[in-house]
Amino acid sequence: MNTFHHIYHTHKDLVYNLALQYTQNREDAEEIAQDVFCSVHKKIDQFKGEASIKTWIYRITINQSLDFLKAKKSKKRWFFFSKISLDQEDHPIDLPHFDHPGVLLEQKESIQHLFKGINQLPESQKTALILLKIEGKTQKETALIMETTTKSIEGLYQRAKKNLTKFLNQNKGS
Repeated sequence: MNTFHHIYHTHKDLVYNLALQYTQNREDAEEIAQDVFCSVHKKIDQFKGEASIKTWIYRITINQSLDFLKAKKSKKRWFFFSKISLDQEDHPIDLPHFDHPGVLLEQKESIQHLFKGINQLPESQKTALILLKIEGKTQKETALIMETTTKSIEGLYQRAKKNLTKFLNQNKGS
């Protein structure tokens, strides 16, 4: 039963939570989730069943999340440079705030620092790390979602771990 209504109700939490792992912001995750389900609605007739519907939705969510972050980064860069060219006054730039519902206030600073490091990772390493360690997927499931091999996933994860450790060690206390 792959009606849109059924797909939405079955996968809405998965989509929101995965988007939240990428953005660490509720409003952004909600926007991505909305975009994902608009995309699913448009493309449901194109779903070939080569992978499970859940895997297909994971792929769409990851791509929407990465595209959203790229667009947001590009918009901030454009805003920053347009502000400089429009006037020379010193205006603070509205940076995104960390708003993750699963984080206790006491943990917020250290978790925010951890996610800052995760966000520094290349997209493929970040995706492998999120799927394996935050979403709890197996290497096989992660390989299927990322359309690669389990050996490649292991390599991506090891590089992500190394890069994240390096970032955290370089930025202790900041």
